[in-house]
Amino acid sequence: MTSDNLITEPALLSVLQAAAQARQQSLAILDLLEQYHARDTETTPESLLDDQLALSKQQKTLNTHLAKVRGLNRKAVLSVRATKQETAEARQEIDSLHLSLQNLYYEQRHLRGEIGGCDGYDHRYRQLPMVSEEEYLSRHPDQVDATEHDLTIARIEDERLARQELEVQRLELVKRKEALAKETLAKKEELGRLDTAMEKWLGGQDAVRKLFEAREESVAGIPQPQTV
Repeated sequence: MTSDNLITEPALLSVLQAAAQARQQSLAILDLLEQYHARDTETTPESLLDDQLALSKQQKTLNTHLAKVRGLNRKAVLSVRATKQETAEARQEIDSLHLSLQNLYYEQRHLRGEIGGCDGYDHRYRQLPMVSEEEYLSRHPDQVDATEHDLTIARIEDERLARQELEVQRLELVKRKEALAKETLAKKEELGRLDTAMEKWLGGQDAVRKLFEAREESVAGIPQPQTV
């Protein structure tokens, strides 16, 4: 593969074309000089003047080609510099995009790890003794089309309301228990007072009984009068 096949840039191709023309012109001048030297012995003043004119014409043509080559070369050099600048800017942009892509990749991997951790996390709501999904839907048929996330939130809320109601009932039972305990204590105290009063009353009855028994004994010891 030749250099002509490798180079496809129009500006560089124009430089190569102008350089080829200048080369051909230089070769033509060299051929012309060889012809002059070959017939140097037969040169007349008239022919020498014609040869000088022809050589001057060829040199002017060569200078034209060389000027064109210089101009195109300068233009190509400036184009190459601009291309290098554009390439450097494009490379910086690509590097920046690559860095952003790497950051996105790391962030994606981090988020996937977080999502995996959340999926595998044993959340406390899974330990709640909630009613089954079938039972909940049987009581709330309007939520049959709800998503799993919304359905779980609704079941947790239903469980919260049920527990609040049970807590209210528990507090009411506690109040009733305390009231019954106070009432029982009051009755126990009242029974204690009655027991004390009864014991006192029974103690009094025992003293009266003993008094009557003593009197009966004393009466029984007096001799009875005899009849004639």
